[in-house]
Amino acid sequence: MATLTSDITMPAAKNAIPPALLIGCLVLCVLNAAMLQKAFTSHLWIFDENGLGIPTDFINVWSAGRLVLDGHPALAYDWDIQKQLQVAVLGQSYPGNFAWHYPPPFLFIAAALAHFPYAIAFAGWAATSFLPYLAAMRAIVGRSCGLLLAAAFPVVFTNTLVGQNGFLTASLIGSTLVLMPRWPVLSGICLGLLSYKPQYGLLFPLVLIAASQWRVFLTAGAITLLMAGLSWLAFGTESWQAFVHWMPMFNQAFLVEGRAPWGKLQSIFGLTHYFGGPESLAWTLQSIMSAAVAVLLTLLWRRRDIRYELKAAALAAGALLVTPYLFLYDEMVLAIAVAFLVRVGLEEGFERHELPALGLVAALFIIFPFLGAPTGFAASLVVAALIGHRLGLSWRREGTQPVAAASAPARQF
Repeated sequence: MATLTSDITMPAAKNAIPPALLIGCLVLCVLNAAMLQKAFTSHLWIFDENGLGIPTDFINVWSAGRLVLDGHPALAYDWDIQKQLQVAVLGQSYPGNFAWHYPPPFLFIAAALAHFPYAIAFAGWAATSFLPYLAAMRAIVGRSCGLLLAAAFPVVFTNTLVGQNGFLTASLIGSTLVLMPRWPVLSGICLGLLSYKPQYGLLFPLVLIAASQWRVFLTAGAITLLMAGLSWLAFGTESWQAFVHWMPMFNQAFLVEGRAPWGKLQSIFGLTHYFGGPESLAWTLQSIMSAAVAVLLTLLWRRRDIRYELKAAALAAGALLVTPYLFLYDEMVLAIAVAFLVRVGLEEGFERHELPALGLVAALFIIFPFLGAPTGFAASLVVAALIGHRLGLSWRREGTQPVAAASAPARQF
Protein backbone atom coordinates (compact mmCIF):
# COMPACT_ATOMS: atom_id res chain seq x y z
CA MET A 1 0.00 0.00 0.00
CA ALA A 2 2.95 2.35 0.54
CA THR A 3 3.61 2.43 -3.18
CA LEU A 4 0.01 3.40 -3.82
CA THR A 5 -0.18 6.27 -1.37
CA SER A 6 3.31 7.75 -1.46
CA ASP A 7 2.28 10.52 -3.86
CA ILE A 8 -1.04 11.27 -2.17
CA THR A 9 -1.78 13.74 0.59
CA MET A 10 -1.95 12.03 3.97
CA PRO A 11 -5.44 11.18 5.34
CA ALA A 12 -5.31 14.01 7.88
CA ALA A 13 -5.41 16.49 5.03
CA LYS A 14 -8.26 14.84 3.18
CA ASN A 15 -11.37 16.94 2.63
CA ALA A 16 -9.35 20.10 3.29
CA ILE A 17 -9.04 22.53 0.42
CA PRO A 18 -5.34 22.78 -0.48
CA PRO A 19 -4.10 26.37 -0.15
CA ALA A 20 -2.59 26.20 -3.65
CA LEU A 21 -5.98 25.32 -5.13
CA LEU A 22 -7.78 28.04 -3.20
CA ILE A 23 -5.21 30.73 -4.03
CA GLY A 24 -5.05 29.67 -7.67
CA CYS A 25 -8.82 29.86 -8.04
CA LEU A 26 -8.97 33.28 -6.36
CA VAL A 27 -6.26 34.62 -8.67
CA LEU A 28 -8.04 33.29 -11.76
CA CYS A 29 -11.38 34.70 -10.58
CA VAL A 30 -9.83 38.14 -10.17
CA LEU A 31 -8.17 37.80 -13.56
CA ASN A 32 -11.46 36.89 -15.25
CA ALA A 33 -13.27 39.81 -13.62
CA ALA A 34 -10.46 42.23 -14.39
CA MET A 35 -10.25 41.22 -18.04
CA LEU A 36 -14.01 41.55 -18.51
CA GLN A 37 -14.01 44.96 -16.84
CA LYS A 38 -11.06 46.00 -19.00
CA ALA A 39 -12.79 44.75 -22.15
CA PHE A 40 -15.87 46.79 -21.32
CA THR A 41 -14.06 50.03 -20.44
CA SER A 42 -11.78 49.65 -23.46
CA HIS A 43 -14.78 49.20 -25.75
CA LEU A 44 -13.85 45.62 -26.64
CA TRP A 45 -17.11 44.09 -25.39
CA ILE A 46 -20.53 44.63 -27.02
CA PHE A 47 -19.81 48.19 -28.29
CA ASP A 48 -16.68 49.75 -29.76
CA GLU A 49 -15.37 53.27 -29.11
CA ASN A 50 -17.75 54.70 -31.72
CA GLY A 51 -20.80 53.16 -30.08
CA LEU A 52 -21.18 50.56 -32.82
CA GLY A 53 -21.84 46.91 -32.10
CA ILE A 54 -18.75 44.73 -32.13
CA PRO A 55 -19.14 41.87 -34.64
CA THR A 56 -18.97 38.68 -32.62
CA ASP A 57 -20.74 35.35 -32.16
CA PHE A 58 -23.78 36.56 -30.24
CA ILE A 59 -25.02 38.60 -33.17
CA ASN A 60 -26.06 35.41 -34.99
CA VAL A 61 -28.19 34.36 -32.02
CA TRP A 62 -29.97 37.69 -31.67
CA SER A 63 -30.51 38.14 -35.40
CA ALA A 64 -31.86 34.59 -35.75
CA GLY A 65 -34.30 35.34 -32.94
CA ARG A 66 -35.29 38.61 -34.61
CA LEU A 67 -36.15 36.75 -37.80
CA VAL A 68 -38.28 34.34 -35.78
CA LEU A 69 -40.17 37.23 -34.18
CA ASP A 70 -40.64 38.77 -37.62
CA GLY A 71 -42.27 35.54 -38.80
CA HIS A 72 -39.39 34.21 -40.92
CA PRO A 73 -37.61 31.49 -38.89
CA ALA A 74 -36.32 29.63 -41.96
CA LEU A 75 -34.45 32.74 -43.10
CA ALA A 76 -32.24 32.50 -40.01
CA TYR A 77 -30.24 29.89 -41.93
CA ASP A 78 -29.72 32.10 -44.99
CA TRP A 79 -26.22 33.57 -44.71
CA ASP A 80 -26.91 36.61 -46.87
CA ILE A 81 -30.11 37.61 -45.12
CA GLN A 82 -28.56 37.00 -41.72
CA LYS A 83 -25.63 39.25 -42.52
CA GLN A 84 -27.82 42.05 -43.82
CA LEU A 85 -29.76 42.07 -40.56
CA GLN A 86 -26.58 41.79 -38.49
CA VAL A 87 -24.97 44.75 -40.24
CA ALA A 88 -28.11 46.81 -39.62
CA VAL A 89 -28.10 45.92 -35.91
CA LEU A 90 -24.37 46.47 -35.39
CA GLY A 91 -24.19 49.60 -37.49
CA GLN A 92 -21.13 48.35 -39.34
CA SER A 93 -20.09 45.54 -41.68
CA TYR A 94 -17.41 42.92 -41.14
CA PRO A 95 -15.57 40.27 -43.18
CA GLY A 96 -16.99 36.75 -43.37
CA ASN A 97 -20.18 35.52 -41.73
CA PHE A 98 -21.58 34.76 -38.31
CA ALA A 99 -23.86 32.08 -39.66
CA TRP A 100 -26.69 30.40 -37.75
CA HIS A 101 -26.26 26.62 -37.89
CA TYR A 102 -28.06 25.26 -34.82
CA PRO A 103 -31.01 22.87 -35.06
CA PRO A 104 -34.41 24.63 -34.95
CA PRO A 105 -35.08 23.89 -31.24
CA PHE A 106 -32.42 26.45 -30.32
CA LEU A 107 -34.52 29.09 -32.05
CA PHE A 108 -36.70 29.13 -28.92
CA ILE A 109 -33.80 30.64 -26.93
CA ALA A 110 -32.83 32.95 -29.80
CA ALA A 111 -36.38 34.27 -30.05
CA ALA A 112 -36.57 34.82 -26.29
CA LEU A 113 -33.37 36.85 -26.37
CA ALA A 114 -34.51 38.90 -29.36
CA HIS A 115 -37.36 40.32 -27.28
CA PHE A 116 -34.74 42.52 -25.63
CA PRO A 117 -32.47 45.20 -27.10
CA TYR A 118 -29.23 43.75 -28.43
CA ALA A 119 -26.92 44.94 -25.63
CA ILE A 120 -29.29 43.84 -22.85
CA ALA A 121 -29.79 40.46 -24.50
CA PHE A 122 -26.02 40.01 -24.88
CA ALA A 123 -25.17 40.76 -21.26
CA GLY A 124 -28.29 38.99 -19.99
CA TRP A 125 -27.51 35.81 -21.91
CA ALA A 126 -24.01 35.67 -20.43
CA ALA A 127 -25.34 36.24 -16.91
CA THR A 128 -28.36 33.92 -16.99
CA SER A 129 -26.56 31.02 -18.69
CA PHE A 130 -23.76 31.36 -16.12
CA LEU A 131 -26.15 30.52 -13.26
CA PRO A 132 -26.95 26.89 -14.16
CA TYR A 133 -23.26 26.34 -14.88
CA LEU A 134 -22.46 27.58 -11.36
CA ALA A 135 -25.11 25.28 -9.91
CA ALA A 136 -23.79 22.25 -11.80
CA MET A 137 -20.21 22.89 -10.68
CA ARG A 138 -21.32 23.36 -7.06
CA ALA A 139 -23.23 20.08 -7.16
CA ILE A 140 -20.32 18.18 -8.70
CA VAL A 141 -17.67 19.38 -6.26
CA GLY A 142 -20.13 18.96 -3.40
CA ARG A 143 -19.15 22.08 -1.50
CA SER A 144 -19.17 25.85 -1.93
CA CYS A 145 -15.65 25.95 -3.34
CA GLY A 146 -17.22 24.53 -6.50
CA LEU A 147 -18.58 28.03 -7.14
CA LEU A 148 -15.08 29.45 -6.91
CA LEU A 149 -13.72 26.76 -9.21
CA ALA A 150 -16.49 27.51 -11.73
CA ALA A 151 -15.77 31.24 -11.80
CA ALA A 152 -12.03 30.63 -12.00
CA PHE A 153 -12.07 28.57 -15.18
CA PRO A 154 -10.20 30.72 -17.75
CA VAL A 155 -12.66 30.07 -20.58
CA VAL A 156 -15.34 31.95 -18.60
CA PHE A 157 -13.90 35.20 -19.94
CA THR A 158 -13.78 33.98 -23.55
CA ASN A 159 -17.34 32.67 -23.49
CA THR A 160 -18.65 35.90 -21.95
CA LEU A 161 -16.70 38.11 -24.34
CA VAL A 162 -18.22 36.53 -27.48
CA GLY A 163 -21.65 35.75 -26.02
CA GLN A 164 -21.47 32.05 -26.78
CA ASN A 165 -23.34 29.09 -25.31
CA GLY A 166 -20.46 27.38 -23.51
CA PHE A 167 -22.07 27.92 -20.10
CA LEU A 168 -25.27 26.24 -21.25
CA THR A 169 -23.46 23.29 -22.84
CA ALA A 170 -21.31 22.76 -19.74
CA SER A 171 -24.31 23.02 -17.40
CA LEU A 172 -26.31 20.47 -19.38
CA ILE A 173 -23.46 17.95 -19.54
CA GLY A 174 -22.60 18.54 -15.90
CA SER A 175 -26.22 18.21 -14.80
CA THR A 176 -26.67 15.05 -16.87
CA LEU A 177 -23.72 13.45 -15.12
CA VAL A 178 -24.33 14.66 -11.58
CA LEU A 179 -28.03 13.69 -11.65
CA MET A 180 -27.58 10.29 -13.26
CA PRO A 181 -26.92 8.13 -10.16
CA ARG A 182 -29.98 9.27 -8.17
CA TRP A 183 -32.33 11.06 -10.57
CA PRO A 184 -32.03 9.34 -13.96
CA VAL A 185 -35.17 10.94 -15.41
CA LEU A 186 -33.91 14.47 -14.66
CA SER A 187 -30.55 13.43 -16.03
CA GLY A 188 -32.21 12.29 -19.25
CA ILE A 189 -34.09 15.58 -19.54
CA CYS A 190 -30.80 17.51 -19.37
CA LEU A 191 -29.23 15.21 -21.95
CA GLY A 192 -32.21 15.61 -24.25
CA LEU A 193 -31.91 19.39 -24.04
CA LEU A 194 -28.28 19.04 -25.12
CA SER A 195 -29.56 17.99 -28.55
CA TYR A 196 -29.25 21.64 -29.60
CA LYS A 197 -25.53 20.81 -29.91
CA PRO A 198 -25.58 17.15 -30.95
CA GLN A 199 -21.84 16.79 -31.55
CA TYR A 200 -21.28 16.79 -27.78
CA GLY A 201 -23.76 13.99 -27.17
CA LEU A 202 -22.18 11.43 -29.51
CA LEU A 203 -20.69 9.32 -26.71
CA PHE A 204 -23.68 9.33 -24.39
CA PRO A 205 -25.76 6.64 -26.14
CA LEU A 206 -22.76 4.28 -26.08
CA VAL A 207 -21.99 4.72 -22.39
CA LEU A 208 -25.65 4.69 -21.34
CA ILE A 209 -26.16 1.36 -23.07
CA ALA A 210 -22.89 0.03 -21.63
CA ALA A 211 -23.95 1.09 -18.12
CA SER A 212 -27.58 -0.08 -18.60
CA GLN A 213 -28.83 3.43 -17.81
CA TRP A 214 -32.06 2.82 -19.70
CA ARG A 215 -34.17 5.47 -17.97
CA VAL A 216 -31.65 8.14 -18.86
CA PHE A 217 -31.39 6.82 -22.41
CA LEU A 218 -35.14 6.66 -23.02
CA THR A 219 -35.87 9.99 -21.33
CA ALA A 220 -33.18 11.74 -23.38
CA GLY A 221 -34.58 10.24 -26.58
CA ALA A 222 -38.10 11.33 -25.69
CA ILE A 223 -37.01 14.90 -24.85
CA THR A 224 -35.04 15.13 -28.09
CA LEU A 225 -38.06 14.07 -30.11
CA LEU A 226 -40.32 16.39 -28.11
CA MET A 227 -38.04 19.38 -28.75
CA ALA A 228 -37.88 18.55 -32.44
CA GLY A 229 -41.66 18.25 -32.60
CA LEU A 230 -42.28 21.51 -30.75
CA SER A 231 -39.84 23.34 -32.99
CA TRP A 232 -41.58 21.89 -36.06
CA LEU A 233 -44.93 23.14 -34.77
CA ALA A 234 -43.52 26.54 -33.84
CA PHE A 235 -41.22 27.22 -36.78
CA GLY A 236 -42.61 25.03 -39.54
CA THR A 237 -41.20 22.43 -41.88
CA GLU A 238 -39.29 25.14 -43.74
CA SER A 239 -36.96 25.75 -40.79
CA TRP A 240 -35.90 22.10 -40.72
CA GLN A 241 -35.50 22.08 -44.49
CA ALA A 242 -33.32 25.19 -44.29
CA PHE A 243 -31.23 23.62 -41.52
CA VAL A 244 -30.59 20.52 -43.64
CA HIS A 245 -29.95 22.61 -46.77
CA TRP A 246 -27.38 24.96 -45.23
CA MET A 247 -25.51 22.43 -43.05
CA PRO A 248 -23.31 21.04 -45.88
CA MET A 249 -22.28 24.60 -46.77
CA PHE A 250 -21.37 25.28 -43.17
CA ASN A 251 -19.27 22.10 -42.99
CA GLN A 252 -17.58 23.02 -46.25
CA ALA A 253 -16.71 26.48 -44.97
CA PHE A 254 -15.35 25.51 -41.57
CA LEU A 255 -14.11 21.92 -41.90
CA VAL A 256 -12.81 22.02 -45.47
CA GLU A 257 -12.01 25.62 -46.43
CA GLY A 258 -10.96 26.72 -42.96
CA ARG A 259 -12.71 30.09 -43.06
CA ALA A 260 -12.07 30.31 -39.34
CA PRO A 261 -8.30 30.03 -38.71
CA TRP A 262 -7.36 26.41 -38.07
CA GLY A 263 -5.79 27.37 -34.78
CA LYS A 264 -9.26 28.15 -33.44
CA LEU A 265 -10.37 24.51 -33.74
CA GLN A 266 -9.39 22.88 -30.44
CA SER A 267 -9.22 19.34 -31.81
CA ILE A 268 -6.66 17.01 -33.33
CA PHE A 269 -8.36 17.81 -36.63
CA GLY A 270 -7.64 21.52 -36.16
CA LEU A 271 -4.13 20.83 -34.84
CA THR A 272 -3.23 18.81 -37.93
CA HIS A 273 -4.43 21.58 -40.24
CA TYR A 274 -2.68 24.21 -38.10
CA PHE A 275 0.67 22.55 -38.77
CA GLY A 276 -0.07 22.26 -42.48
CA GLY A 277 -1.23 18.66 -42.59
CA PRO A 278 -3.54 17.58 -45.43
CA GLU A 279 -7.27 17.10 -44.94
CA SER A 280 -6.98 13.32 -45.34
CA LEU A 281 -4.49 13.11 -42.47
CA ALA A 282 -6.61 15.39 -40.29
CA TRP A 283 -9.68 13.19 -40.76
CA THR A 284 -7.66 10.01 -40.26
CA LEU A 285 -6.21 11.17 -36.96
CA GLN A 286 -9.58 12.49 -35.80
CA SER A 287 -11.27 9.22 -36.69
CA ILE A 288 -8.65 7.18 -34.84
CA MET A 289 -8.92 9.36 -31.74
CA SER A 290 -12.73 9.36 -31.80
CA ALA A 291 -12.90 5.58 -32.17
CA ALA A 292 -10.32 4.99 -29.43
CA VAL A 293 -12.10 7.30 -26.99
CA ALA A 294 -15.47 5.70 -27.76
CA VAL A 295 -14.15 2.17 -27.16
CA LEU A 296 -12.31 3.09 -23.97
CA LEU A 297 -15.31 4.91 -22.50
CA THR A 298 -17.67 2.09 -23.39
CA LEU A 299 -15.41 -0.41 -21.60
CA LEU A 300 -14.96 1.97 -18.66
CA TRP A 301 -18.67 2.55 -18.14
CA ARG A 302 -19.36 -1.20 -18.18
CA ARG A 303 -17.32 -1.61 -15.01
CA ARG A 304 -18.92 -1.27 -11.59
CA ASP A 305 -15.68 -1.23 -9.61
CA ILE A 306 -14.64 2.27 -10.70
CA ARG A 307 -15.60 5.48 -8.93
CA TYR A 308 -18.49 7.13 -10.69
CA GLU A 309 -16.77 10.51 -10.56
CA LEU A 310 -13.87 9.20 -12.63
CA LYS A 311 -16.21 7.75 -15.24
CA ALA A 312 -18.11 11.02 -15.39
CA ALA A 313 -14.90 13.03 -15.72
CA ALA A 314 -13.72 10.75 -18.52
CA LEU A 315 -17.00 11.15 -20.39
CA ALA A 316 -16.93 14.97 -20.10
CA ALA A 317 -13.36 15.12 -21.39
CA GLY A 318 -14.04 12.51 -24.06
CA ALA A 319 -16.98 14.50 -25.40
CA LEU A 320 -14.48 17.18 -26.42
CA LEU A 321 -11.95 14.80 -27.95
CA VAL A 322 -14.30 13.05 -30.38
CA THR A 323 -15.52 16.07 -32.33
CA PRO A 324 -13.44 17.94 -34.93
CA TYR A 325 -15.59 21.07 -34.64
CA LEU A 326 -14.60 22.55 -31.31
CA PHE A 327 -13.89 26.20 -30.52
CA LEU A 328 -12.35 27.60 -27.36
CA TYR A 329 -15.69 28.56 -25.79
CA ASP A 330 -16.78 24.92 -26.07
CA GLU A 331 -13.91 24.02 -23.76
CA MET A 332 -16.17 25.20 -20.94
CA VAL A 333 -17.18 21.52 -20.82
CA LEU A 334 -13.67 20.69 -19.62
CA ALA A 335 -14.54 22.52 -16.39
CA ILE A 336 -16.99 19.67 -15.69
CA ALA A 337 -14.23 17.08 -15.96
CA VAL A 338 -11.98 19.21 -13.74
CA ALA A 339 -14.74 19.54 -11.14
CA PHE A 340 -15.12 15.77 -10.88
CA LEU A 341 -11.35 15.42 -10.51
CA VAL A 342 -11.32 18.05 -7.79
CA ARG A 343 -14.08 16.21 -5.94
CA VAL A 344 -12.03 13.02 -6.00
CA GLY A 345 -8.94 14.93 -4.87
CA LEU A 346 -10.77 16.55 -1.98
CA GLU A 347 -12.09 13.18 -0.81
CA GLU A 348 -9.01 11.02 -1.42
CA GLY A 349 -6.21 13.57 -1.28
CA PHE A 350 -4.48 15.24 -4.19
CA GLU A 351 -1.36 13.73 -5.69
CA ARG A 352 1.65 15.99 -5.91
CA HIS A 353 1.45 16.44 -9.66
CA GLU A 354 -2.29 17.12 -9.94
CA LEU A 355 -2.53 20.75 -8.85
CA PRO A 356 0.51 21.81 -10.95
CA ALA A 357 -1.08 20.00 -13.90
CA LEU A 358 -4.34 21.88 -13.40
CA GLY A 359 -2.30 25.07 -13.30
CA LEU A 360 -0.85 24.08 -16.67
CA VAL A 361 -4.38 23.61 -18.00
CA ALA A 362 -5.25 27.15 -16.94
CA ALA A 363 -2.06 28.50 -18.51
CA LEU A 364 -2.79 26.75 -21.82
CA PHE A 365 -6.13 28.53 -22.03
CA ILE A 366 -4.69 31.89 -21.02
CA ILE A 367 -1.99 31.84 -23.70
CA PHE A 368 -4.37 31.00 -26.55
CA PRO A 369 -4.94 34.64 -27.62
CA PHE A 370 -1.19 35.15 -27.88
CA LEU A 371 -0.42 31.99 -29.86
CA GLY A 372 -3.59 31.41 -31.87
CA ALA A 373 -2.80 27.69 -31.68
CA PRO A 374 -5.02 24.80 -30.47
CA THR A 375 -3.80 25.09 -26.88
CA GLY A 376 -7.27 24.08 -25.69
CA PHE A 377 -6.72 20.68 -27.28
CA ALA A 378 -3.51 20.35 -25.27
CA ALA A 379 -5.46 21.28 -22.13
CA SER A 380 -7.99 18.53 -22.87
CA LEU A 381 -5.16 16.02 -23.22
CA VAL A 382 -3.67 17.08 -19.89
CA VAL A 383 -7.01 16.60 -18.12
CA ALA A 384 -7.50 13.25 -19.89
CA ALA A 385 -4.06 12.17 -18.66
CA LEU A 386 -4.97 13.14 -15.09
CA ILE A 387 -8.14 11.08 -15.33
CA GLY A 388 -6.21 8.17 -16.79
CA HIS A 389 -3.72 8.27 -13.94
CA ARG A 390 -6.51 8.27 -11.36
CA LEU A 391 -8.13 5.34 -13.15
CA GLY A 392 -4.82 3.50 -13.03
CA LEU A 393 -4.62 4.01 -9.28
CA SER A 394 -8.21 2.83 -8.95
CA TRP A 395 -7.52 -0.37 -10.87
CA ARG A 396 -4.42 -1.04 -8.78
CA ARG A 397 -6.48 -0.71 -5.62
CA GLU A 398 -9.25 -2.92 -7.00
CA GLY A 399 -8.15 -5.96 -5.06
CA THR A 400 -8.02 -4.12 -1.74
CA GLN A 401 -11.68 -3.11 -1.43
CA PRO A 402 -15.07 -4.66 -2.26
CA VAL A 403 -16.96 -3.54 -5.34
CA ALA A 404 -19.68 -1.88 -3.29
CA ALA A 405 -17.17 0.31 -1.51
CA ALA A 406 -15.50 1.31 -4.75
CA SER A 407 -18.79 2.45 -6.29
CA ALA A 408 -20.26 4.02 -3.15
CA PRO A 409 -19.31 7.64 -3.94
CA ALA A 410 -21.85 7.69 -6.74
CA ARG A 411 -24.60 7.75 -4.12
CA GLN A 412 -23.27 10.92 -2.51
CA PHE A 413 -24.62 13.29 -5.17
